[in-house]
Amino acid sequence: MKILNRTNATTTQVKSLYNKMPANIICFSHLRWDFVFQRPQHLLTRFSRSFRVFFIEEPVFDATGADYYSYHNRGENIQVVVPHLSHGKDASENIIKLKALLANFMENKNLADYAFWYYTPMALEFSRKYLPELVIYDCMDELSAFKFAPEELKTLEKELLKKADIVFTGGQSLYEAKKNQHANMYAFPSSIEKEHFEKARQIKKADTPNSEPTLGFYGVIDERFDIDLIREIANNRPGWKIQLVGPVVKIDPATLPKNSNIDYLGSRNYQDLPEIIAQWDIALIPFLLNESTRFISPTKTPEYLAAGLPVISTPIRDVVNPYGKYKLVSIGASGQDFIAAADEILADKAKEKWLSKVDAFLAQNSWDKTCSNMIRLINETIENRALTSIAQ
Repeated sequence: MKILNRTNATTTQVKSLYNKMPANIICFSHLRWDFVFQRPQHLLTRFSRSFRVFFIEEPVFDATGADYYSYHNRGENIQVVVPHLSHGKDASENIIKLKALLANFMENKNLADYAFWYYTPMALEFSRKYLPELVIYDCMDELSAFKFAPEELKTLEKELLKKADIVFTGGQSLYEAKKNQHANMYAFPSSIEKEHFEKARQIKKADTPNSEPTLGFYGVIDERFDIDLIREIANNRPGWKIQLVGPVVKIDPATLPKNSNIDYLGSRNYQDLPEIIAQWDIALIPFLLNESTRFISPTKTPEYLAAGLPVISTPIRDVVNPYGKYKLVSIGASGQDFIAAADEILADKAKEKWLSKVDAFLAQNSWDKTCSNMIRLINETIENRALTSIAQ
């Protein structure tokens, strides 16, 4: 089969098939919209400026009667859809229920022009029969390596990779691991809403300096979090304050260190983060090196830096390269490494040169640019498909 160059096809032929991205995005996510504001929310909020977004979450098991979808508006063009199922059914029965709910949704919404956007391959179990205009897989993590991951996830991901028209990955190392599994795959590492986190710099200038050094972390505290590393820092530097911001999930809270110089602040709204981190002297990325962190690209890395905070991280591949490589972030493998790096940072009273390097590096990094580049690649995918169809 010959694939025509753009010049081989008439303008009318291309326009008739090249309709660009569908007007409606139906997203299937393993993350809840109101849990932690991260990659899906950043991207889909921006997509919603031009498209209608339906964000279908995993089910909650609280229905006392018939199963149903609840709808929650999170912006002019964003609707969060939550399946409510009754307790006590096995997995196969729940899939049947989810199929019925999605069928009812599709019929009532009467969506003739739509794309499926997947964050979880598990959603294929109830959505595979549909033929959307476009299938997008934004593979933000290696979900099969996470604690309590379903056994069938790897098999379903293989199926999704066959169905997908375009695949994005949440980091460079994840792209390197999967690039041979799809012909139209692109790496989009964690980006940043720079102007939001830069607010912390102004707040810090206006505040009275801390009487004690404050180190902080925000994010989900789960099986990726190095509890012992935090404990070691707290034990060896009782005069330092450590603030941990975020929900505790998939681990027993009783295992967390209870030192008097550690404050657990729980979940906080994304909008409040600049004010919180403005009180810190150093930001931490204390992740274990295990299967669940092998391919992660922490969004918090550029966010911390935009706030003007020195950062110390364990040697996560997508932090080491590029942030460690360009000496924007300090890298340490143990609590003692973190303490030594923090001592050096706290002793350095002239950070202007480092901050200039940070700002230069972050200048081209934004969620707006990521979103724009994704749309460009999606439209190129649709155009290429149209030209291929003409050539047949």
